[in-house]
Parts: sequence; C-alpha cells; structure tokens
Amino acid sequence: MAAKRGALIVLEGVDRVGKSTQCKRLLEALRQRGRAAELMSFPDRRTEIGQLISSYLQKKHNLNDCAVHLLFAANRWEQVSLIREKLQNGITLIVDRYAFSGVAFTSAKSGFNLEWCKQADVGLPKPDVILFLNLEPSAAMKRGGFGTERYENLHFQELVLQRFGELMKDESLNWKVLDASQSIEVLHQEIISNVENAIEKAMDQPIGELWN
Repeated sequence: MAAKRGALIVLEGVDRVGKSTQCKRLLEALRQRGRAAELMSFPDRRTEIGQLISSYLQKKHNLNDCAVHLLFAANRWEQVSLIREKLQNGITLIVDRYAFSGVAFTSAKSGFNLEWCKQADVGLPKPDVILFLNLEPSAAMKRGGFGTERYENLHFQELVLQRFGELMKDESLNWKVLDASQSIEVLHQEIISNVENAIEKAMDQPIGELWN
C-alpha cells in the first residue's frame, strides 16, 4: 500500500500581515499533533539565486524587472525536487510565500500582466490549500519593520493586494481568505482548521501541477 502523502500548505498576503508568525505556530501545532511537517519560505535566501534576490530586496543592487521576476521563479524551481520528495514521504510542507507572491508583485509593476507573470511558474507543485491572510496595507504598514525592503510602500502594496484578488478568481485552486486583523490566536485556530482539512483530503490525491 502506497504511503499517504503530505500536503502542500501555502500562506500568502501583502507584506507584514503576520505570515511568518503564523507559519511557525502552525508548524509547532502540527508537530504536537503527531504530524510530520516542515517549513519552507520563498525567496529562499540561502541559495546563490536567493542571495542575489536578497541583495535586490535590501536595495543593495538594482536589477531589470523581467530578470528579477525570473530569478524569483528560478528560486522556487530550485526546490521542486525536494518539495516533491518530502510530500511523497508523507511530510506536510508549510510554505511562506509561493508563486502567487511572485505573480502579484511583478504584475503590480507598470507594463506587466498576470498571464506573462504566471508562465515561469507553470508546472510547480500545486498547493493543496492557499491561506490568504487578508489585511489592508494601511494597517499592515503600522506593524513593526514596514518599509525596510524594496516593495514596502503603501501604494505598491495596494496594487499587490488587487493582483492577489485577481489570482483568487481561479476556481481550480483552493483559496481560503482569512482576516489577518484578528488576534494571533484566533487566526491560528482558523488556520489549523483549514490545514487539517487540507491534509486529510490530500492523503490519497496525486500531487497536482500549478496552472497546468
């Protein structure tokens, strides 16, 4: 009998909505419940591509917008074999940002559209659930650390939120929109509930391919 696979859980949102905090809490909660789980985040700044992206985000280097978009996508593709291996081995992966951030942020720039932006990520492992932590950028910018990286300005974040809204119209994906203005604990409980459902449903399903 084939082993039950793990689920691919993605958390998305504009900057400073609390994704990293909730990812860590979710990881701890799943492990306490006896589930094999690991955490990944994108961009993965540990790789050579990731280090170049990190330098760009910290405003140390300027890069062409097309090149930056493809670097972010390449940074995800670097991990595809590992993602598939872990899922097949029954490990649930919690991912802090994925292709949807790449598409939403680039398409918020002048001269880009969603369809072009999606092409570089077609075929990535498809998430079993995408938890969108919804918060108005005007509220997010009041949280600690806002403004330290390249994309953290109010107008741009508002455009990014609009692009996420367009991506959520895709009914082939399992989007769950959660209110990120709630307390950390209330939001955590909503996340756990959605994730447990996704894990149960994913067990007997093959790993899908994104936007294919």
